[in-house]
Amino acid sequence: MEIIAAAAFERIPQELREPLGNILFRIEEFPDEETEAEMELESPFDLLGLYRGVSLTRQSLFDVRTGPDVIFLYRRPILDYWCETGQDLVIVVRHVLIHEIGHHFGFSDEDMERIEKDAG
Repeated sequence: MEIIAAAAFERIPQELREPLGNILFRIEEFPDEETEAEMELESPFDLLGLYRGVSLTRQSLFDVRTGPDVIFLYRRPILDYWCETGQDLVIVVRHVLIHEIGHHFGFSDEDMERIEKDAG
């Protein structure tokens, strides 16, 4: 999953990769219990990825940052989705990654769809 995510990240346009700054990427098996409760998930398989942080559109010079923003990719839900849909695993991972990066930038779903199409 890490190799696939790294390759997918490299295919994202440079103008999006550079401003990500100190954002961290983590691959976890599932969302933690706190995330499950916060997002009111029926199952831990319901969430493929998550952006935790303050989007660039909501950041202020006066904000006190307590840590870096993080993009989580949840391995088991992604693999389950891949098995259910039959889509190419690389495409699934790239889709989740682009979607979560889009949240960092404060992009709309339409913006993310365009970026994903351009990264294809």
